[in-house]
Amino acid sequence: MKPGRIVLVAILLTCAVRAFAAAEDMASALADLGHAWAKVYYLTPEDQQEAQFPALVSRIENIVKDHPSAAEPLIWKAIVFSSFAKAKGGLGALSLAEQARDAALAAAKIDDKALDAGAYTALGALYFKVPGWPIGFGSDKRAKEYLDRALAIAPDAVDVNFFYGEFLLEQGDKKRARTFLEKALQAPPRPGRDDEDAGRKLEIQADLAKVDG
Repeated sequence: MKPGRIVLVAILLTCAVRAFAAAEDMASALADLGHAWAKVYYLTPEDQQEAQFPALVSRIENIVKDHPSAAEPLIWKAIVFSSFAKAKGGLGALSLAEQARDAALAAAKIDDKALDAGAYTALGALYFKVPGWPIGFGSDKRAKEYLDRALAIAPDAVDVNFFYGEFLLEQGDKKRARTFLEKALQAPPRPGRDDEDAGRKLEIQADLAKVDG
């Protein structure tokens, strides 16, 4: 092999190794964040959650900054900020919900399939949970559009089936809500996300109890 080609191969290999290492670092950072988020969201009393979220916000902002071209950190930013908005409540939560929406929209532009269509799932959840005009940007029509997109990409994913079930339950369609919630309950476990899955199952079971109520 000619010397020039050897140098080129060496450069390409170095770039590949660095890209792999960066991806590994991002995955590890997001996994750690996911465990911290699950502890706050599922195990911390509701009246104590708001005080715990600024630390999570700082962590995810740093991950997004370190990996600006990746969709996954932006999806997690949407999750963290929307959860923070829920914990905060009131009109003060709207700014957080808007930042969650913007992060999810940015993630969808990069890779709408990432994390089982996590960007569209987050958008669907936000649009039916946030109040509509003139208070907020909520829209049941937009919520359904985004949830349909997520479902088309990841029909067996736990989150999209859970949120679609919640959406239908809110609409009063208990029969269809049950179908989605039961499918969410049977969704395959997500590797390394056992704590999130356990918390989500409790939410699903609570919604199924509402269906039967």
